[in-house]
Amino acid sequence: MDLDANATTRPADEVIDAMMPWLRENFHNPSSSYRGGKIVRQAVDQARGQVAELLGVSAEEIVFTGSGTESVNTALNSWDRICGAGDFLTTRVEHSAVLRTGEAMNRTLSLCGVDASGALDWADYVDLLGRAAFVAVMAANNETGVLMDWRRAAVMAHEKGLPFFTDAIQAVGKMPVNLTDTACDALALSAHKFHGPKGVGALYLRRGTRFEPLLHGGGQESGRRSGTENVAGIVGMGVAAALARKRQADGSLAEIAAMRDDFESRVLAGAGGVTRNGDASSRLANTSHLSFDGCEAAGLLILLDEMGVACSAGSACMAGKQQPSHVQKAMGFSDERAKSSLRFSFSHRNTPDEARQAADCTIRAVGKLRSVQGGAIGPVVVYSP
Repeated sequence: MDLDANATTRPADEVIDAMMPWLRENFHNPSSSYRGGKIVRQAVDQARGQVAELLGVSAEEIVFTGSGTESVNTALNSWDRICGAGDFLTTRVEHSAVLRTGEAMNRTLSLCGVDASGALDWADYVDLLGRAAFVAVMAANNETGVLMDWRRAAVMAHEKGLPFFTDAIQAVGKMPVNLTDTACDALALSAHKFHGPKGVGALYLRRGTRFEPLLHGGGQESGRRSGTENVAGIVGMGVAAALARKRQADGSLAEIAAMRDDFESRVLAGAGGVTRNGDASSRLANTSHLSFDGCEAAGLLILLDEMGVACSAGSACMAGKQQPSHVQKAMGFSDERAKSSLRFSFSHRNTPDEARQAADCTIRAVGKLRSVQGGAIGPVVVYSP
């Protein structure tokens, strides 16, 4: 049972089928002037339109990249070079793609706090805006699923004349993200988070936004991202975007939320000593972030994996690192609570029966680990039954 959709999702069958011709017969370079190249160019343009429709923007505002991380770096490094004096303002709970990019800049990284629910500390945000040069606030947190009010943050940044970026990599495809009439200047998304292929992302750049490319060379993507396009990946991303748009219209998100809620209620009732983290009402429909008293997340992951349940202790990008999650620490968690937390993230490919089975497995794993650890958090060897 794969309950780690925030780490990645299985490519839809329609996506894989759509990609294959562009790996085999239609392999030409989309920058070529002959017929084969023009056919490939049309496929890229169609995909650009499909991604634009998902976001409610013009196709010309979409730049294809190699990943969500590249999209983040492209936007933020551009503004670091062209914006005047001031801090790079972002939040303490951003993904490492944003935080590490900020740390590499030759300017101060200014971090806005959050409250215990994971929501933005608005008083802190207003105070820090006064010395910012540009701003980034994520749309949805990758660990807790908590939704940030990035639209409000964007309006406040624009009132100060500041460019505004949002990392929507976890949000796009899991909830409606429509940029019509928003104050957002740039937004990052990644295909593999909504049942597209890995190795392809996109950057929304509002028409007229000041920008310098990160990658220089042949001038592809209208001079905004050089490098021959990953045509098959782009086609797959376009199909995934079209499918995500359809799911948003047919009620699939509500079904995912119902599975998540049933799983969560069963674990809370059956395991005991379980805390639901983050704002319960303002979060991604697919995400459940739980802390388990008297358990170490690493041990639970081993037991759940043996039971056939895939989940995570936080961002997949931080797997294997032993320090407590910076997201949970920013929310005021103790080290012990942070180290006892797991993220379960569903997709439309899961079933209600899987949600029930996963809850039963989680309850059993918690009981076993508590009996071994005796309520103490620390290293433990967990043996299979």
